Amino acid sequence: MAKQAATLDVLSSGRLRLGIGNGWNAVEFEALGQDFHRRGRRIEAQIALLRELWTRPLVTFKSEWDTVTAAGLNPMPVQQPIPIWFGGHADPVLRRAARLGDGWLPNWRSPDEARPDVDKLRAYLAEAGRDPTAFGLEARIPYGDGDADIWRTLLEGWRALGATHASVNTMGAGLTTPAEHLAAVERFARAVKPALL
Repeated sequence: MAKQAATLDVLSSGRLRLGIGNGWNAVEFEALGQDFHRRGRRIEAQIALLRELWTRPLVTFKSEWDTVTAAGLNPMPVQQPIPIWFGGHADPVLRRAARLGDGWLPNWRSPDEARPDVDKLRAYLAEAGRDPTAFGLEARIPYGDGDADIWRTLLEGWRALGATHASVNTMGAGLTTPAEHLAAVERFARAVKPALL
């Protein structure tokens, strides 16, 4: 994954943000022969390894889960390291994001729903000695029935809450083909662009 992310970062001229989730489905961990209850510690070790691989030409690394001996990536990513954004709402995830992450990808539909977790996250950032204004927050705007006024209202609310980025979610909007989803994203971008300037 470190190599794939580095390649994407090069291809995007250094615009990649890597979103990671801790995982919620115990069956997936069972299928991999991994302990579901240790996933938080494992992801922390893997983040350390990713950042080593993205910033050093030659890496030797050992953790409980991974061993890398004298290996490196070529080409290296443009961003060193690539920003890591966390998804999830559980308290341990918010604490981990505040300690180790560069941003948070909440899955709340509105800024009002997100506010309690944003407040917690800001407190955890302060505990970790980190500047909350240097930490990203991405609003996820539901496409819904295509009402641009609702999108703009949501974006304004998210901006007031401190969102630094926004995306649109076209799932559940009755769209059935990739072309319909792309057209919806384009319509969203045209409708909200003046609000973002």
